[in-house]
Amino acid sequence: MLKLNRSFASAFVAEDELVSYMDERADVLARCQAGEDRYADSLGWLSVDEWASDAILDRTCALAEQIRSMADTFVVIGVGGSNNGSRSVQAALAPEGARLVWAGNTLSAWELNRVFDELEGHDVVIDCIAKNFETLEPGSSFRLLRQYLVERYGRDEAARRIVCTGTIGSPLEDLCRAEGYTFVPFATNVGGRYTALTEVHLLPMAVAGVDIRALVAGARTMERLLRTAPAGENSAFAYASARNMLWDRGYRVELLSFFEPRFRWFSKWWEQLFAESEGKDGRGIFPAAAECSEELHSLGQFVQDGTHILFETFLDVLEPGAGDSLVLGGTDVADAFGYLDGKDFWDINKASFTATREAHAGMLPCFTLELDRLDEEHMGMLFYWFAFACYASGELLGVNPFDQPGVEAYKRLMFDALGK
Repeated sequence: MLKLNRSFASAFVAEDELVSYMDERADVLARCQAGEDRYADSLGWLSVDEWASDAILDRTCALAEQIRSMADTFVVIGVGGSNNGSRSVQAALAPEGARLVWAGNTLSAWELNRVFDELEGHDVVIDCIAKNFETLEPGSSFRLLRQYLVERYGRDEAARRIVCTGTIGSPLEDLCRAEGYTFVPFATNVGGRYTALTEVHLLPMAVAGVDIRALVAGARTMERLLRTAPAGENSAFAYASARNMLWDRGYRVELLSFFEPRFRWFSKWWEQLFAESEGKDGRGIFPAAAECSEELHSLGQFVQDGTHILFETFLDVLEPGAGDSLVLGGTDVADAFGYLDGKDFWDINKASFTATREAHAGMLPCFTLELDRLDEEHMGMLFYWFAFACYASGELLGVNPFDQPGVEAYKRLMFDALGK
């Protein structure tokens, strides 16, 4: 299960103040739990079963098995919300399925050439994920990789090795029908950054060997909790409320910190979720991430002694899993680290985390989101918990948490420069 530990923020956000704030805004929580009509075209994720029903999971697992039967490498072509979800799960859990290669998230010739190097000596299937098939990065990479498959396998066999995930009725679906590619429907009423629990990400996860049924089960558990719990007992609403209380008090940056490097790509998903959802109308808390303990030797200085504009949310896994134990043995030289003899790195890392949190909590508000374990079930819970919290936080802030007008501005200028 997930638990929001607020004790290390109480000096900055008093518990009675937070409870009062939540009670006064219980109507906001009720609207989020029900889903508002004005956001009907963006709330498909709110009910997990709408886009991750048992029937959809069966279909996704069958397609994943078919893909693994013909390839050991699955190229995921997508940018931002089209790759961060599945990439974060693959990085966190290291499943034993097909190898995933990430493309369509850059315009760098050097990086694109590196992707092709990764494909040498492997059997390949590609998946172009593009909701509207207008975004430059996946569109250009899809052309490159499609041509690569045709040259390598021939046109007919290449068609068997191409999957496209797009909107029903879009030019991408038309292309699939014309060329015989496998088409997977993009959730029609879910924006990219909220698609972690849809086929957009469930298919790559399943190909990689992730137990997507367990992941979705975790999300369903979290949905039941968050959509029924009242304001005073709703951890995601408490987090959203605390963030907005701190915004009102002048805090402008939130640092998501973690001492387990397997959260690196999850932090990218989290950054996009809150940046695109709240950064508008001259408002919004800037989301940043710190991968510790390395960042303690760089960002840590600013956090401890810098401008008081930020607060911190830690991710903490309570129970070690397979591979989480490594005991440091003795030494044949006097290296001055004898105090570590016989200690497990799991415990050493925990000591670093608890000391850091205690030190930082003396200077800034620190929250901790505690996970019992790092597995599929808890990753599903994490996705739903943060998505719901982001929805509620945007509502409290007074912005639309589902549009992204700023992203569209640069695209117009870029397409002008390219002569579109």
